[in-house]
Amino acid sequence: MDRLPVRLQMQGRENMEELLREYVPIVVFIGIALVIGLALLISPFLIAYKNPDPEKLSAYECGFNAFDDARMKFDIRFYLVAILFIIFDLEVAFLFPWAVSFGELGWFGYGSMMVFLGVLTVGFIYEWKKGALEWD
Repeated sequence: MDRLPVRLQMQGRENMEELLREYVPIVVFIGIALVIGLALLISPFLIAYKNPDPEKLSAYECGFNAFDDARMKFDIRFYLVAILFIIFDLEVAFLFPWAVSFGELGWFGYGSMMVFLGVLTVGFIYEWKKGALEWD
């Protein structure tokens, strides 16, 4: 078997060491990311206050306890707030692309957006008249 000369073996080893040195910043970055990630996952269990009061454990998202009867009646205002959210969410989602391409759309684009905003305004007035904006 032919063996490589010692000089070529040393040159190959130096090239490999140089290649590995180029990856050191990536390895350091991954190591720091892992340490920070694990610290953020573990620290709440070590630092968190573990004596919650009844107010903190009460239902706050939907206004009623999540483990009650599924057929119980609840206030219509929750639906109205959802409709209000959809109205403004749609408005923002469609206004940005319209504003970007406003110059290319012409009068038809302007008119169609005004119809869209008119429908949203009617929905907003409906919400207002139903009292969804007044939370007692």
